[in-house]
Amino acid sequence: MTKIRPGESPAERPRAAVMEDVAELAGVSAMTVSRVLNAPEKVRPETRERVLAAVRELDYRPNSAARMLVTGRSGVLGVVCFDTTLYGPASTLFGVEQAARDSDYLVSIASLPVLDRRWIGRGVDRLRSQSVDGVIVVAPHESAAEGVRQLPAGLPVVVVGGGGDVPVPVVAVDQGAGAARATRHLLSLGHRTVWHVAGPPNWVDSRGRLAGWRSVLEAEGRVVPDPLVGDWTASSGYELGRRLAADGEVTAVFVANDHMAMGVLRALREAGRRVPEDVSVVGFDDVPEAAYFWPPLTTVRQDFGELGRQAFRLL
Repeated sequence: MTKIRPGESPAERPRAAVMEDVAELAGVSAMTVSRVLNAPEKVRPETRERVLAAVRELDYRPNSAARMLVTGRSGVLGVVCFDTTLYGPASTLFGVEQAARDSDYLVSIASLPVLDRRWIGRGVDRLRSQSVDGVIVVAPHESAAEGVRQLPAGLPVVVVGGGGDVPVPVVAVDQGAGAARATRHLLSLGHRTVWHVAGPPNWVDSRGRLAGWRSVLEAEGRVVPDPLVGDWTASSGYELGRRLAADGEVTAVFVANDHMAMGVLRALREAGRRVPEDVSVVGFDDVPEAAYFWPPLTTVRQDFGELGRQAFRLL
């Protein structure tokens, strides 16, 4: 179709192609065009290719409202998410978007300023007004269960990272198992015990990692130091790392995420505590920058992209 030139009036602009234009160019009925776009397996290959060629030539864009009347689906999925400045939620969202794109779905995102019952409800209401086919809630937070419980019946919902009492299907990483492996690794290096820098207590991931760390120390009969609680940021890791660096008995630290681990590494270095010669440090997440920390960070890898793709498939 002819491109619109600057300065053209609306009357001079060529109209967008409609289904009848595609049908005329392809030499088929409008019903056949509809079948090709909505149920291509029901159309003979040679006819399907002819229609698709006409679609490309005319740059035809199907009307989403009309398609919904035919198929009963909008082809749009909703995602409710919180704090996508963090590596985990952002990477999970990217995984959802990749899987949706590969399956010809669009994604509409409701990013919440607060993750509680009221805001989850608002986010879902906004997505439902766009006639989404289903919703993925990326909410590794204990408040997600309450928010999801009050969602309307009949709406397909999948939660990423929710707690055990979430009343819908959940896709999650075994946080406790990952933390246990990290703790056993540190003990295998000869350390008498392992200190822990934990994440916020109202995050499901943080609680799981705390429980995994504690279970290994208790099972091995080791001293369980009081955990230090951060907020996932490098700055909180740094402040807690200064406290750890001042304690000469600290020789091994399991940190609940890599950004806090980065702060811990800096605090230890400033205090003259060498890593790994004096203190061994293990993080969690395997952020892309972990290999470039100094020294490079040993960490537990989570495949957030696969987490998002699995949530899409389940939905």
